[in-house]
Amino acid sequence: MDFFRSGPAPQARKDMDYQILHQMGVEADPAETSPVLIVPYMWIGDFVRGHSVVRVLKERWPNRPVDLLTTTLCRPLVDYMPGVRNGIEWNLPRGQIAMDQQKALAHRLKQQNYGTALIMPRTWKAALAPMLAGIPQRTGFVGEMRFGLLNDWRWGEKKLARMIDKKCALALPPEAKLIEDWPPPQLVVPPEEIAAWRKAKGLGDNAAIALAPGAVGPAKRWTYYAEAAKTLADKGFDVWVIGGPGEKQAASDIVAIAGPRARDMTGTDLRDGILALAAATIAISNDSGLMHVAAAAGTPVVGIFGPTSPYHWAPLNGLAATLVQTKTTLECQPCHKPVCRMNHHLCMRDIPVSEVVARALDVIDNDRVNVANFAH
Repeated sequence: MDFFRSGPAPQARKDMDYQILHQMGVEADPAETSPVLIVPYMWIGDFVRGHSVVRVLKERWPNRPVDLLTTTLCRPLVDYMPGVRNGIEWNLPRGQIAMDQQKALAHRLKQQNYGTALIMPRTWKAALAPMLAGIPQRTGFVGEMRFGLLNDWRWGEKKLARMIDKKCALALPPEAKLIEDWPPPQLVVPPEEIAAWRKAKGLGDNAAIALAPGAVGPAKRWTYYAEAAKTLADKGFDVWVIGGPGEKQAASDIVAIAGPRARDMTGTDLRDGILALAAATIAISNDSGLMHVAAAAGTPVVGIFGPTSPYHWAPLNGLAATLVQTKTTLECQPCHKPVCRMNHHLCMRDIPVSEVVARALDVIDNDRVNVANFAH
């Protein structure tokens, strides 16, 4: 079983001075003041990663307000993102152009007098409302032949290995030399808000380990969260199971096995998940959106990877520990598929509970959490 550090501790990364423009031959322009709209991907993890783009923009144009288009699901994330002025909440239906809604969104965007829109998704419909709103500069990769919708076309997307490279490239001039180490996303959650949330939930002041057993597609879901939760609870830790409605059954099963120290914290409001992950001592997570939330909030994360590559998909903030299966050589790994095509799921099934628990305890010990203070 591999155990390796993927970067400095999250807080250390946050405190770094990311003066990146000079590395790419780009000059800051404080004279420009027109607002910028970012149209991000609306998956939770991708939305969090998009805050790196905000940080790049604020260095390039320190006096331009930055807004994010957001769905209702992702809207709570905006409140904790430094440098973001507003979240423009709008829920366009999936798989439809929905022209009437696009026109209504365009009317709302037009009122903000945006000078630039950065359109991250490659889809035709993602660029439609910014075009209808008459935003003067509309930047994006050509994608679905979006000539006419975009007027600042970018090429070469397929040459960029990581999603973060594709995102940040749109925040820079086309001739900029891209870098490897982008500024990591940040979610700054006020301690007083965490304290109020814990009081409202009746959680007391005990330290807790947050478990995020969900992921998009069953192939990315580790098999043994219930057993790990029981082991950790038996060692005296509180355990919180974090997720959305899709994780409700898994949370119920975990709590039933782990006992009274475990609590189902799943629900429909992402704000609860953000606060729980920010409040937790550590988090244990699959490759999922909540892994990115925890890392951006500064919580040490033990990330469990099976069908996906940590290089491509781990948070830029760095993980406290990264676990991948090394018991056997799997020619299919990484497959980046949501469902195991081999019908054995060994890339996840061969990561044992003992290793995950041991790494979690290592992280706690390395962060100088006094385990003796936990009730046993």
